[in-house]
Amino acid sequence: AIHEGHIVSAQELTEFLQPLFTQNSRNLVLFLQDRLSIDDFTYFSESYGNKNPFQNEILQSSPSSLVLPAVDCKATKYLLSLLQESGDWKLTNGTNLDVSQLEVNASNPNLLVVQLQPLASGLKEISTLEAIAENDKIIGRVTMDLQERGMHFSVIYTAVRPSRISRRTDVVAELRRQLMAAEEEDSSSYRPLNVTTGNSTCILFYASNFSLKASSSVLIDLTNATFVTQNVDISASECSDSNTTLSLKYTEPVSGINSLEIRFLMTNKFYEGSARKWSTLDSVEILQDGEKFANFSVSAISAPAEYSFHCQLVGTNNLYPARLIPSNSEAKNWDVFISELQIQGFNIINNQFSYASDCTGFFTPGIWMGLVTSIILLWILTYGIHMIMQLTTNNRFDDPKGPALSVPQTE
Repeated sequence: AIHEGHIVSAQELTEFLQPLFTQNSRNLVLFLQDRLSIDDFTYFSESYGNKNPFQNEILQSSPSSLVLPAVDCKATKYLLSLLQESGDWKLTNGTNLDVSQLEVNASNPNLLVVQLQPLASGLKEISTLEAIAENDKIIGRVTMDLQERGMHFSVIYTAVRPSRISRRTDVVAELRRQLMAAEEEDSSSYRPLNVTTGNSTCILFYASNFSLKASSSVLIDLTNATFVTQNVDISASECSDSNTTLSLKYTEPVSGINSLEIRFLMTNKFYEGSARKWSTLDSVEILQDGEKFANFSVSAISAPAEYSFHCQLVGTNNLYPARLIPSNSEAKNWDVFISELQIQGFNIINNQFSYASDCTGFFTPGIWMGLVTSIILLWILTYGIHMIMQLTTNNRFDDPKGPALSVPQTE
């Protein structure tokens, strides 16, 4: 029994999962979603009546089950690594399209990781409901397929991060500061993607959210596949002292797209004006299914060659500090969103990011507003003091007992 408000730590999660590593049935299916909370099961079930997205009864039909209302984000992000280290599993990655065609050998321990459709933030609740319903169907198809094969298996359904935060008035005031700190800590809880040549790292790439949208309708969240499960092919990446290309290849990232490759092209040049070398992200390319090619030119992404580059928001939106500008007609069909981007393609030391050159300059809009307001108020104060100093007083006064005071016009 877990009391309300308790968050399961990584050590506790390991203890809870120990029966999976000791039982005779060594087949494990991990359904991984981008975000999920225990409240989603009741909220979407009760709010939409007959549109309950949770239809399969695998939890009720299972001889044993465990529900953990809240798990530490660090524990869930490293869950796949924990499972691989805890047994001699044969790891198989699948999507919602190819799970029924997977060849699973029942005589050996198998770990099947199924990437579910992401529930992107900013979408309407009805769209989130449809995405959850589709994920529920995927879970039903996979489990039904394994049951028809006569395999005994265990299932884990979890997500990388929570979708809801408690709104109770008695805890919000106490947790507000801790939640902010937890969010900052969670943003760097998984390691950056690295490309190596020999024994040295030549490219480092990190983002807290890496998403694309095709034709303004198909959302592709690549965060988990790139940084958590690392279900991405980087073999086509190239490194040199002057040119670097980060190639990210994904197989069936979403329904309807068989292959997707994203390339980041960087150069390292010497500029006489600054008398030093600068690394620049020149362009971003998207290749869909080997045919549709989209090219984006990049603005405001450069740093000294010894530094890494960091920017809070990078994408096709006009309001972002660093923009991806479509260079051909196909690029106009794509929307790119990258948050907390940090990338380095040259002069990497000790497999770590160097000091980051941020896209936000020292004088932010808030600082400029403060400076302008201060200058206006200072000018008003100076003008007022100057006017007061110009005031003069009479140095001659009338004497009621004497003749009237006469002041010549010249004075």
